Amino acid sequence: MAAHLCLFFFIFFLLFLGADATSGFISIDCGASDSYTDANGIRWESDRAYISNGESRAVQSTESMATPLTTLRVFSSRKNCHPILLPNAPRILARVSFHYGNYDKKAAPPTFELQFDGNSWATVVTRMDRAVYFEAVYDVRMGRTSICVAQTIPRQLPFVSSIEVRRLENSMYDGEPTYAFFLLRRWSFGATDIVRYPGDNYDRIWVPAADSAGVNLLSSDTTIMDTSNSTEHPPKAVLLNAFTTTDPSADLSLTFADLVPAATIPVYVNLYFAEMTALSSSDVRSFRIDIDGKTSDPIVPPYQKVLEFSFADRGVTASSQMALRATADATLPPIISAIEIFTGSSLSNGTAESDAKALTILQLQFKALGDWNGDPCLPANYSWDWVGCSSDPVPRIIALHLAGYGLAGDLPDFSDLNSLQTIDLHNNSITGEIPDFLGRLPNLIQLNLADNKLSGAIPSSLTSNNRIKLVTSGNPDLCSPGQACDTSKGSSSAGAKKRSSKLGLILGVAVLVFFVALVATAVTFFLRSRRRAPPVAAENPGL
Repeated sequence: MAAHLCLFFFIFFLLFLGADATSGFISIDCGASDSYTDANGIRWESDRAYISNGESRAVQSTESMATPLTTLRVFSSRKNCHPILLPNAPRILARVSFHYGNYDKKAAPPTFELQFDGNSWATVVTRMDRAVYFEAVYDVRMGRTSICVAQTIPRQLPFVSSIEVRRLENSMYDGEPTYAFFLLRRWSFGATDIVRYPGDNYDRIWVPAADSAGVNLLSSDTTIMDTSNSTEHPPKAVLLNAFTTTDPSADLSLTFADLVPAATIPVYVNLYFAEMTALSSSDVRSFRIDIDGKTSDPIVPPYQKVLEFSFADRGVTASSQMALRATADATLPPIISAIEIFTGSSLSNGTAESDAKALTILQLQFKALGDWNGDPCLPANYSWDWVGCSSDPVPRIIALHLAGYGLAGDLPDFSDLNSLQTIDLHNNSITGEIPDFLGRLPNLIQLNLADNKLSGAIPSSLTSNNRIKLVTSGNPDLCSPGQACDTSKGSSSAGAKKRSSKLGLILGVAVLVFFVALVATAVTFFLRSRRRAPPVAAENPGL
């Protein structure tokens, strides 16, 4: 019961820390010592409320560097996660940034893995003097997410500079709940500066696309821009400019060469179009989108509002081309204002929910386990060190390898781990009686409780279970199998405490009796002395 109460208050505490109901933003400055508000009005908090392991470090140079990128948290263990509770945010944009900044003075930026919720996200190749970031859009399961980094190369320590979570509308980036979108590029064509919050209500980062030969920049002659018909709600600032071609008959082409590897990958593309001026009746701007020979219906950009065109799960390679090609009746060349390009993949189901909750009960009971976060079994090569997992599509916990972990206290009820086959708890300081539920775990075959401080009788569910190999040696206060405990005497330690208590009582009484006798003797001697002594005044009659 106590463990469940602790779990409730723990979750309530994280909810209080993690949820920002007013803005839908959670901004975590990893390695920072204090909270602050940046120039855009975004509130940043230290990651100390989310994680206790790792080391806070500062980069060597902070000149012209955003504050969240001036500190980081670095890890020496294999996998480390920031758990974030999001009770009211089913769909989120998560952005994780990394700035090496030669924080360790080794001039050796590391490479490592980025993961979330038991899923592989990206290989992070950090740079010496500039930051890299990764974005993903996905649905939150069970009201929480975990952002993790994992070491893949010896002596190359993973780190995190900042984590940003932004709540999205459920209709945005529509996809299956078990699917995630990973950003490849988000460009604004014609903009001169990066657009993000407050320009974008969802704090997406729109990067100005570089000019190229044969391209002209157009600017809108209005500030009115209606985006209500777009499910992705692009910011107005990226729709008031556009690229077009200098040659009205030429295609406006985009390449995937720098975005994808040689192998074919699925891409999900959102293109945004808006006319820059009110066209005359003789002007026609109409074009089709062609990707590797597959052509769309004609696109006619509207004035003072956005037209969004999307295509999903289209396989492309580094050699693929996307061309905006004018239709036969067009008098004006194609234009484009912005584009988002994602790849995607299906999400794992994660470790069985009941097992994950049972592990949380163990973590709340034993402080030594508290720093383990993220999915306990996934990705498969990055499971927690002290658990064994099945290879099922929804992994189950089949082993607890907790020998010598410094566990102290009574065992809580983790009977929901009903796929356990092996439990090794030897060489700890576990106290109390052996719980009866251990003998009732249906798949358990090995239970090692040796060298602890257990006491009382071994439950019959274990002594009568021939399937389970039980080891209990090194628990002096534990009754041996098949031997009844003498409850009238209690355990040896309890008996020793009782004998010690009785001895103290006897000594206390003896001291008290001695003291009373001493006082009584002194009083008697004093009274007798007064009766024998002559009056003092008789010896001095003149006084």
